[in-house]
This record gives sequence, structure tokens and C-alpha cells, in this order.
Amino acid sequence: MSKTAFNQFALAAAVASALSLTAAPAFAGKDGQDKCYGVSKAGENDCASAAGTHDCGGKATANYDGQEWKYVAKGTCEKMGGQMKPFKGQGKPASS
Repeated sequence: MSKTAFNQFALAAAVASALSLTAAPAFAGKDGQDKCYGVSKAGENDCASAAGTHDCGGKATANYDGQEWKYVAKGTCEKMGGQMKPFKGQGKPASS
């Protein structure tokens, strides 16, 4: 592979990566569900931490962390002890 071809490939890869990062926050919520913070158990979160400590689902390290979220049925977040926005501390799960 020539140096010019390699440089073009590297530039194309960098642009593709940048474009995918800008599209990431545009995840649409699932129909009939809300993004609820502070209700997931360790390892059961649906996506990235609001604090930026990780970028993937299933990587929460503490139960009910206010920076971690998962989808719940619309209108049930607060009933479950969570909040619709990230918060410091831990959620207070409803007793069963």
C-alpha cells in the first residue's frame, strides 16, 4: 500500500469515527419507555454512564447509581425510586 493510499485510508477512518461519535447521543428512546436513572443494579444498566466512567451497557459497578440508567415502562421511573435525570448518589428502590 502506498503512503498516499494509507493516508487517505487513515483520514477516511478518522472521519467515520468522528461521525459515529456525533451520532451516538441521538439514541431514540424505545416506544413506551423512559430512560430512568438510579434503578439499575450493577451490571444491568442499558448504556453509558452519565458521569462518563464507561461507555457501554452492563458496566455499572454499583446498584442504583444515580449516574446509571435503564429503560423502564413510561410513567414508572419515580415509582421505582429513580429519576428522569442523572443525579449524585443512589436511587431509593421501591420496596417490594
